[in-house]
Amino acid sequence: MTPLVLIPGYMLDDGLWDAMLPHLPSELPLHFASLSEGDSIAAMAQAVLARCPEKFTLLGFSMGGYVAREIVRLAPQRVQALALVATSSRADNPVIAEQRAKAARANPIGAYRGLGRAAIQQSLSPDNAANEALVAQVRLMGERLGRDVFIRQSLIVRQADTAQLGRITCPVLVVHGADDQLRSLDEAQELAQGIPGAQLQMLPHCGHLIPLEQPQALAQLLANWLAAHAAA
Repeated sequence: MTPLVLIPGYMLDDGLWDAMLPHLPSELPLHFASLSEGDSIAAMAQAVLARCPEKFTLLGFSMGGYVAREIVRLAPQRVQALALVATSSRADNPVIAEQRAKAARANPIGAYRGLGRAAIQQSLSPDNAANEALVAQVRLMGERLGRDVFIRQSLIVRQADTAQLGRITCPVLVVHGADDQLRSLDEAQELAQGIPGAQLQMLPHCGHLIPLEQPQALAQLLANWLAAHAAA
């Protein structure tokens, strides 16, 4: 099978995929990408691509979706298929971008302890906002990445690439969480409508952090899509 390259999002690492792994096909080769290097979407894409197999399928989550699409632009002949999960092609909201930059410029005393509770809870569906295990899991990923990565990722500006979506020619799956408070259904629809032949799937009972909130449903959706793509 074609290897699947998994690209996490803002202040997330390989732990994002832990609950999904048991539900993916055992014969599917997996490659775990990191966004700990690079001070721009383009630089992160180049760092990830340098470690990718020769041919691969991509899954980009949230900020990782921007990186994944840049990889497709850099090496279209190497990307066999693309899954975009909880992401967008729009530019950063200026208010949110400034909030991230302000947090990055702050210089608190003591060790970095990951993202704050309010930010994490906003990434979860209302049903999961009080799930202490999920909140702790997200915070721990940020803590592992550390303050330097937090500063670097927080200062990255995500530019719109909506006008370039039509150039993507590989099979594409767009996945949206029904209770996502960070990315709207309109943004998911823009991706699906802008990319020729793209499929849009919405998963219920989850917010932005789909791989943590609905890992089995996302894994099954991916497995079915990959199988259909392989059979085509």
